[in-house]
Amino acid sequence: MDSLPAYNPWLHRFAVLTTCVALLPVTLGALTTSEGAGMAFPDWPTSDGYNMLFYPWLQSSGDEFLEHGHRLAGMLIGIFSLGLVTLVWKYEHRLWVTVAGFVVLLSVIAQGILGGLRVLENDPRLAMVHGLFAAMVFALMAAVSLFTSRRWLSADKEEIQRDPNFVKPWAIASVVMILGQYMLGGFLRHRGTALFEHMGMAVVVLAVVISLVVAARKTKLKWVIRPSWLLLALTVSQISLGLATFITKFGLKAAGWVAVSGTTLQTMIRSGHTIVGMLLLMVSVIVLLRAYRLCRVWNERHLEKASTQVPVLPGMSMEGGLQ
Repeated sequence: MDSLPAYNPWLHRFAVLTTCVALLPVTLGALTTSEGAGMAFPDWPTSDGYNMLFYPWLQSSGDEFLEHGHRLAGMLIGIFSLGLVTLVWKYEHRLWVTVAGFVVLLSVIAQGILGGLRVLENDPRLAMVHGLFAAMVFALMAAVSLFTSRRWLSADKEEIQRDPNFVKPWAIASVVMILGQYMLGGFLRHRGTALFEHMGMAVVVLAVVISLVVAARKTKLKWVIRPSWLLLALTVSQISLGLATFITKFGLKAAGWVAVSGTTLQTMIRSGHTIVGMLLLMVSVIVLLRAYRLCRVWNERHLEKASTQVPVLPGMSMEGGLQ
């Protein structure tokens, strides 16, 4: 087994807090895109020529309020990411976790630059990449929170009765499918294409997630079962939000629903669909990492057990000598 450091509650809490704070720019970004406010300002990093910190944000309204709020939230998560790097550098003894903390900071910086380029180039394709990358950075932050948790550090003491390795293929498939679905959603949201591909992939994702839940339940390990059920609940919610997004955008003649563009309901549903999509990817990554951790514990235990069992060959004593 690896020699693991002692649990540091403050490091873990700050990592969790950083992940939660990341929901602020995510939410404001989703609202900004839903309202079509991404180009409220033609300049960056300034806002209408103002230094970002001195723009009269609270006196603004509409698109300017949303976009500048998104920029300020991006600065806030940058500060928290810098704090996370400082803490992992000081208190974390696992090099790979420290590297992950630095990758979080670099990714947040890259995400800010992507957002700026999207404004300067006025390119919807960069907006799509900006949204996809945001989901991946959010998942990485959650992963660092997991790596610093007490349960991750004490997983080698977990009572594992059945080989959990059969969960990993379904967990990997869930991450890959959800990431692919998120990309298709980006094409639909920013380019207006891939509607039927997006709807078809939703069915595939649901089937894979259900299979993951079934596999997780067979392990009898709550550490994997609970997030897999959460993943299924989010998947069902996401499909429901997707249907609601379709109805509010295109209407539903059979029910007498006429779509009205730009309504508050449409904005909230579309934004919620984006946010839940990010949560879906994040939870699927958490399930995969937990499954990987438990599989490694199981494999190392059985490798150690096998190495201590010396076969007794004919003509040899139990001590290994010739008779």
